[in-house]
Amino acid sequence: MATGLIKAKEYDWKDSNLALFGSDTEKQVKKDSAATEPAWKGAGQKEGLKIWRIVNFKVTSFPEKDYGSFFSGDSYIILNTYKLKGREELAYDVHFWIGSKSTQDEYATAAYKTVEVDTYLDDKAIQHREAEGYESELFQSYFPHISIMEGGAESGFNNVKAEEYKARLLHFSGLKKHIVVKEVPLCPQRLKSDDVFILDLGRTLYQWNGTGSNKDERFKAMQYLQNLKAERGAATSKTLEEEHIDKSHEFYTSLTGEDEDLPEDETDSAAVKTLLRVSDAAGYLKSTVVKTGHIVASDLDSKDVFILDNGSTCFVWVGNGASAQEKRNRKDGYAHGHLMKTSHPFIPISVLKEGQKNKSFDSAIAA
Repeated sequence: MATGLIKAKEYDWKDSNLALFGSDTEKQVKKDSAATEPAWKGAGQKEGLKIWRIVNFKVTSFPEKDYGSFFSGDSYIILNTYKLKGREELAYDVHFWIGSKSTQDEYATAAYKTVEVDTYLDDKAIQHREAEGYESELFQSYFPHISIMEGGAESGFNNVKAEEYKARLLHFSGLKKHIVVKEVPLCPQRLKSDDVFILDLGRTLYQWNGTGSNKDERFKAMQYLQNLKAERGAATSKTLEEEHIDKSHEFYTSLTGEDEDLPEDETDSAAVKTLLRVSDAAGYLKSTVVKTGHIVASDLDSKDVFILDNGSTCFVWVGNGASAQEKRNRKDGYAHGHLMKTSHPFIPISVLKEGQKNKSFDSAIAA
């Protein structure tokens, strides 16, 4: 999916405390803290999706009707509870999602609380870091579409009177079930013939179909448009085909905003698959590259922690026999530090313990 950040440089993780994500701090301290967090009450007790947003450094429940909609200025925690085929016990994936304009304090809080909810669930969850524009396929699979709006918690998803509405341009891109809706700068440079756009003027709504857009993008935009009309009541809409619209049309003349830096795709499909070992066998903790290219399950060792980077996802695999020091440093000091030196620092990170099942990881180490 060709989506990215409005400004990748909005992320500034060098001084943030992401070491808490995926770490293995003193279990009883974590357990006691998790037990006192009211947001976790009832979490993971039945199959389904639950989302929380970080508001003023607190974990707040997010309305189900808004699932799949995110603000670029916020950070979120997403818990998916499910059953593996042939098993009765519940399994979990817990993600924290970082908006491109979320503050360091907000996403550090989300990272810490992601560890905390895993502790609440007796360390049974697979933990994931998701950055806006670089969402994993697993994350995307939870929603019919993902909407990313400008602003933050203070903006809210409140109904606004049409006459008071601030004009916005929404970009629809993707295929089938993975359509991303993203608010982009209100300027003509953002239009792409391969995609679909909605210009929301409050009482007037336009759907602009690029000549190369696909039926999935068009259909999703049409659904979105109908929902907006239902909310506004008196709003009218019109569908425009790129090749039939004159540049003097209101759709074009309304695009008067200033552009920002165009997003860059910082995934790296050409990256060489790399396996690193995190070990304290030498008397101190260090990470070393042990293999590149073709990597199989037998390359892993239960005594240590391994980092597998394939250019589109970074996996942290924690062996059952790994030392306490290796577990404590299994994330930020090495996986995060490793990615910061690559051309793909914002790709998803998944932390899983030996024995946990993850299709993407299993595929990455398949013989």
